[in-house]
Amino acid sequence: MALNAPDLTQRPPRSPRVRLGSYVILPRMLDKGRATIAGKNGEYCYNCPLDQHFLTFAGINAEALKAELAAGKGDGEVVDWINAHSTTQPSPIEIAAWSAYQDQRGPADLESRQFFHECHTKLAPKRQDIATWFDLLDLDDFASFGGQV
Repeated sequence: MALNAPDLTQRPPRSPRVRLGSYVILPRMLDKGRATIAGKNGEYCYNCPLDQHFLTFAGINAEALKAELAAGKGDGEVVDWINAHSTTQPSPIEIAAWSAYQDQRGPADLESRQFFHECHTKLAPKRQDIATWFDLLDLDDFASFGGQV
């Protein structure tokens, strides 16, 4: 089966806001995983701290998921695999609540707030709408590929 890997040296992975199986983060993680397998991940890292939020919640092992991606499974097949192999078995309501929380999550502690502020200041100091981690990731992706902020 052929691996349909995005080239993350040419474009960013999907936004962390995009949902698959009602999960946020998952489509972005799959893009990074496939690109990593193909050697086209650029500066993006599979199994980064953001990915680990998904992996912990869903009860999935990063390397086992990567093996499924290497086998050429598409997004729908991966969701089916996750549902079958999850150690936490979250319900649809739990997935929706978790995804809504992740979509609104901002930096919680002083160190995280300082890091967030430094990145925000570097990328777009006049933007007042950057409040969550997803906002910052989308902004960074946009700026990294030539977008004017």
